[in-house]
Amino acid sequence: MLKETVNQLIKFSEVDSLRVVWHGHYVRYFEDGREAFGQKYNFGYLDIYKHGLAVPLIDLQVQYKRILEYGDTAVIETTFIDSPAAKLIFDYTIRSLKHGHVVCTGRSIQVFMDPKTKELHITMPAFMEQWKQSLNIKSV
Repeated sequence: MLKETVNQLIKFSEVDSLRVVWHGHYVRYFEDGREAFGQKYNFGYLDIYKHGLAVPLIDLQVQYKRILEYGDTAVIETTFIDSPAAKLIFDYTIRSLKHGHVVCTGRSIQVFMDPKTKELHITMPAFMEQWKQSLNIKSV
């Protein structure tokens, strides 16, 4: 399994009057994790765009477990979930560095789309298959 972990300091601008992270920021933390994954594995949005494709989000799941507070650090773990279908699936786990517990989990699903025509790809793009082969990922 391909994973990447990145730490994100909780900033004052991300919390409410109770010093608790506003729920909408967790989706941004997922995206921060996704970008860190892309940097590590040469699979960022610009890498995909070079092949004439975009990857719009079609499904997002978020499960809140506990709170994050101002001054803590979110430890964001992003895991690539292989699929033979023409889509990208990522699982996320966010932990509190200060306390060690899981504060949020989630999953995102994106599909391959031609940004000019808005047509979706129903088969896996060739560059994606090559990327998987380069990392020895065997489709299930």
